[in-house]
Amino acid sequence: MPITLNEIVEQTREMPAEVVAELIDRIMAARHGRIEPSVAGAWKTEVGRRLDEIEAGKVEGVPLEGSLARARKIAGLFPAFKVARLDSIHAPRYE
Repeated sequence: MPITLNEIVEQTREMPAEVVAELIDRIMAARHGRIEPSVAGAWKTEVGRRLDEIEAGKVEGVPLEGSLARARKIAGLFPAFKVARLDSIHAPRYE
């Protein structure tokens, strides 16, 4: 019997964060191809810059729930995207 999405999620709860990050990277690469090293490097630099600004108090972060609500609203503007919830998981899923 194939493993369910909920079972996969439950198994990841027991894994170290680095292993989960590697799993996500592999899934994304298998699904969408690898990210160009120059693009990945540019994003790493950008993330570092943004974190520095937050830690220095220059900018204020946006709470996750607000970001997700905005994403849901934007996704609702496009009929091809339908936002759904995965049982008890609070991250959106796009069908």
